[in-house]
Amino acid sequence: MSYREDPILASYTDGPNGRLAMISRAGRGPGLFWLGGYGSDMRGSKIEAIDEWAENEGIALTRFDYSGHGESDGNFEDRVISSWYQDAAHVLETETEGPQVLIGSSMGGWMACLLLRNMPEKVAGMVLINPAPDFATELTPKQWPAAQWQALQQEGRIEIPSAFDDSVMVYTRAMFEDGARTTVLDQPLHAPCPVRMLSGMSDDVVPSTHVLRLADHMQGDDITVTLVKGGDHRLSEPADLTRLTDTIRELVG
Repeated sequence: MSYREDPILASYTDGPNGRLAMISRAGRGPGLFWLGGYGSDMRGSKIEAIDEWAENEGIALTRFDYSGHGESDGNFEDRVISSWYQDAAHVLETETEGPQVLIGSSMGGWMACLLLRNMPEKVAGMVLINPAPDFATELTPKQWPAAQWQALQQEGRIEIPSAFDDSVMVYTRAMFEDGARTTVLDQPLHAPCPVRMLSGMSDDVVPSTHVLRLADHMQGDDITVTLVKGGDHRLSEPADLTRLTDTIRELVG
């Protein structure tokens, strides 16, 4: 796939936690609604590929940056899981028309599950890429060495080099504490819409066992999981992007 040489300029909406940057394009429905991962922005390779495909197909699409992310206002370290859910709910409610196909990557899968629970009338379907619901209690604390977790509790924040580039990921104690109150795996999660999950079998951030647990937890008749042998957390290789758009095509027709 090719990507545009000139980036699309963002517009802004006044969200519950400050001004939110977004890119929205009209088209046929159901529209696509992008939910990015922790610390990511709305201009990553997956959403750029989806957007170009959707434009060629004439499908509406909305993407945005959570507060403290990308081009949106706010300090990242002042925001928590519930803040980012509030941002997502605001954009979905005020900036889209009709039910949407939610496309959530990593933490975006957590956001998608919260939207499904609280705004089911706005959800036409879901495509989740290595979804990480409840990572604040079910994944990260169990994956980190004890010394890192202890440092977080003592200092209130911790910086960890990214496994994917030269950036540093910041985690706060407040985010984990809020995440423990914003869970989806401890209560029923009804899914009356089609749900498709893509899981990289070599993902050491969100293991396939966690994705399968989410699929088993959801209550619905049209839920499938595709396991990608050798696939990593990002699932951004050309074959991954083709698989992703093919999966979206299945839901939008």
